[in-house]
Amino acid sequence: MNMKPFLPCLTLSLVFLGACGLEKPPASLKFPDEKKEAAAPAAPAAPAAAPVAEKAPADPKLAAGKAVYDTNCAACHEAGMMGAPKPGDKAAWSARIPQGVETMAKKSITGFQGKVGAMPPKGGNATLTDEAVTNAVTFMVDKSK
Repeated sequence: MNMKPFLPCLTLSLVFLGACGLEKPPASLKFPDEKKEAAAPAAPAAPAAAPVAEKAPADPKLAAGKAVYDTNCAACHEAGMMGAPKPGDKAAWSARIPQGVETMAKKSITGFQGKVGAMPPKGGNATLTDEAVTNAVTFMVDKSK
């Protein structure tokens, strides 16, 4: 296949994508005054505290649920996207927990659209097993009691 006709399009596409960067250039460039600012060494920054990783639960199903939650569910649930309740938010889970884990898992597996929010089937990851979704729901419920 001759790639020559595609090269200008590819180059132009890359230029356009590069122009869509997330950072704006500064309003003005300011260079340090060689005599004043360059002579004073900057104090070393204190090392940032590493985020403390939450320990995996002792119960194997909860541990499996946490792993599924961390990789598939946290993005929406931690941000509260589309009404997703945050694990640990007792008020947000108070109306859901009485339905039972089985009902909540079934809704999470098949997806739903409600008054308060929506969820795509299996959180948008069709490769998750029903058991994996149930474990993640169980983990969130356990954290929210």
